[in-house]
Amino acid sequence: MGGKLTLAHGAGGREMGELLERLVFSRVEERLGTLGGVGLHAADDGATIPLPGGGHVVVSADAYTVSPPVFPGGDIGKLAACGSINDVVVMGGRPVAMLDTIVAAEGLDVEFLERVFDSFLSVLRSEGVALLGGDFKVMPKSSLDSIVISTTCIGFAERPIADVELKPGDKLIVTGYLGDHGATILALQHGLEVEGEGLASDVKPLTPLLKVFEKWRSSVHAARDPTRGGLAAVLNEWAKKTRTVIVVEESEVPVRPAVRSYAELLGLDPLYLASEGAAVLGVSGDVAEEVLKDLRACGFPDARIVGEVREGGRYAGLVLLRTEVGGHRILEPPTGELVPRIC
Repeated sequence: MGGKLTLAHGAGGREMGELLERLVFSRVEERLGTLGGVGLHAADDGATIPLPGGGHVVVSADAYTVSPPVFPGGDIGKLAACGSINDVVVMGGRPVAMLDTIVAAEGLDVEFLERVFDSFLSVLRSEGVALLGGDFKVMPKSSLDSIVISTTCIGFAERPIADVELKPGDKLIVTGYLGDHGATILALQHGLEVEGEGLASDVKPLTPLLKVFEKWRSSVHAARDPTRGGLAAVLNEWAKKTRTVIVVEESEVPVRPAVRSYAELLGLDPLYLASEGAAVLGVSGDVAEEVLKDLRACGFPDARIVGEVREGGRYAGLVLLRTEVGGHRILEPPTGELVPRIC
C-alpha cells in the first residue's frame, strides 16, 4: 500500500484509523494492558500506569494546530491547555502537571506569542495544574505559517475509565451542546461572519466531571470528549471496540440553532463537528437519570440522555441514528477532510 498523506489522515476519521493501524498498532507490542493499565491498543484518550500502592498515573499527549489561531471563545493557547486537561479527565484522572512544546514560525509577532501563552497559563492556574517544563523551537516561515503547541498532561486516578467497559443496557449522555467549536472554526475558514450570530467555541476544562465520576465511578463505563470527528467518531469507535450496536435519538442530541444553520449551509452534519467543552458518557441504564441530575447540578445544565447501547449480534459495530421522523439510518464513521486544522 503506497500513496501519500492527505489532510484526511489527520482528521480523526476512517483514514486516520487505517493509517494508525498500519503505522503504529500493527508494529508495537502492548505492554501496559498486561500490567493492569490502559495501554496503546485501547486507543483511548491516553494511557494509565498502575502504581504499586494502588491507583493509576494517567498520561495523555496531544498536538494542537488551529486556523485561525484566535477565534471567538478562545485561542490556540486555551485550546491546548483545555484539550490536554480534558483528555486526562475523561479517563477519570485529576490533572496535576503538564509539559508543553511550542513550535513557532519565523516572523511571528512576539506580542501574539505572549497572548497565546498567557491564555495557556491562565487555564493551568485556574485548574491547579503545574507547568513542569517543555521546549521551544522556531521554524523558517517557509515551513510553518503560525504556531503548533504540543502537550503532555499527567494526572492521577483511583480507578481509570476505559471505553472498553461500555456494555449493552448502558445509556449515552452528552454533557452539553455539540459542534460549537467545529462550526465556529469552519465558518471562519470559509470567511463567514460569526460575531453576533451566537457562534463561539465551547472550549473549557471538563474538570467538574470528576465530582460526578467520584460518586458514580462503578456506573460510568466510558467517557470521551468528542473533538475531531465529533459525536459520530466517538460512537463508531465505541461500537467497534465493544462489538455492540449504539442507537442515538436525533431529536435528543443538543445542537444550537446557529451551529445547525452553519453546518447545513456548508453541507455538513453537526454530529461530525468537534466540541472542546463537552463530553460523551456511557453509564449504567439503571442510574442514568440520577447521573444526569448530578451532571446538571455540577455545571452541565444542558446535559441530555441521547441514546443507548444494545447487543451487537450480526450488526455489531454499527451506530444507528433514529431520525426525528421515526426512521433509522446508519451513522457512518467520519471520512475525508471535514474541517482542516481544527484542534
